[in-house]
Amino acid sequence: MLYLGAMDFRMEDAATGLRAHLRELVREHVPPDFLGAFTEDPADLEVTQRFCRVLADRGLLCPSWPREFGGRDASVWEQTVVREEMWAHHEPRGAQYMGVNWVGPAVMRHGTPEQWRRHLPPIARGEVIWCQGFSEPDAGSDLASLRTTARRDGDDWRVRGQKIWTSYATMAQWCFLLVRTSSGERKQHGLTVFLVPMERAGVEVRPIRSMLGPHHLNELFLADVRVGAADVLGTVDDGWRVVREVLAFERVGMARYARCERLLQAAPAALGDAWDTLAAELRGRWTRMLVHCRRARLLAYRVLSLQDRGTVSPADTAAYRIAVTRLDQDSAEVLVEIAGHVPPTDADGRRFRRAVDDHWRYAQASTIASGSVEMQRILLARTLLADS
Repeated sequence: MLYLGAMDFRMEDAATGLRAHLRELVREHVPPDFLGAFTEDPADLEVTQRFCRVLADRGLLCPSWPREFGGRDASVWEQTVVREEMWAHHEPRGAQYMGVNWVGPAVMRHGTPEQWRRHLPPIARGEVIWCQGFSEPDAGSDLASLRTTARRDGDDWRVRGQKIWTSYATMAQWCFLLVRTSSGERKQHGLTVFLVPMERAGVEVRPIRSMLGPHHLNELFLADVRVGAADVLGTVDDGWRVVREVLAFERVGMARYARCERLLQAAPAALGDAWDTLAAELRGRWTRMLVHCRRARLLAYRVLSLQDRGTVSPADTAAYRIAVTRLDQDSAEVLVEIAGHVPPTDADGRRFRRAVDDHWRYAQASTIASGSVEMQRILLARTLLADS
């Protein structure tokens, strides 16, 4: 039982048993050296594709989805256990978390019956990869300032513009694309979400090389890409309402604290006898990071509880996002220092060092991705001032 203020979080027996089952599936189907799908080795991507099929066959890829959409009506806490175990083990679902966590729920909430039939079953089976066409060179944290436009062409539209930092675009089959379809009094008005196949004429992807590895970051160019009414998610010019919901689900959908905690808990075993020789100050910081992991977990549970009741606010997700991304970076710094003391001749020690290095590299972008921490602080401050 977990408490936070007036909240009472109870992990059901089913959720506890599910956690053990998921760990067994990871041990059985995921190589011990696996550090994610987005590496130079195409075998890593194939591992994720196979593992998604394993989860889907057991009803564990999106268990909290309604049965009619490919889930099994499980509780939000069972879905949370799946999310935590996947992130703790370097996300062996690959890019599928995007479809499961927020593309699918957005289509359920705002899509047409035809869009439900077309998009939800492949996501539930782990057969399709989505990318997110949001950020632009001059519209990152200030997303509503985007300049990619869709202009009417008969009954259709023609999309022109550029997106950047588009994760998984080289491997995705579909793009969740936000564009401007008209101008309004506020920049948030006149935006529309289109569901666009990546194979459509006029779509070009250019990879951005970075320390995060291949496939992860890309530029997306759209040159007179034709989209129609069947591609619109929700209502034309009302895309900002859809995106606000999407961002709330996305920002709480990454259980970064689970990976931080798993690596921190693995540190003493990785060092062996050398653990007792670490400076007291470093071990003290390690302890504080474990406390911060629990704090971030409680914040996540609070937001998930509010989402489940339909009462979550942007400030709630902003507070969680600030806490968990800072945890990501602060824990990475502590882990790098600890890993420097791991004997390089030990196989388990080398595996721990590689995992820490991977965590550190990804942590560098955590306070920028999905909305910078500065923007989250502004959002949170505005809400607090409005309520004061």
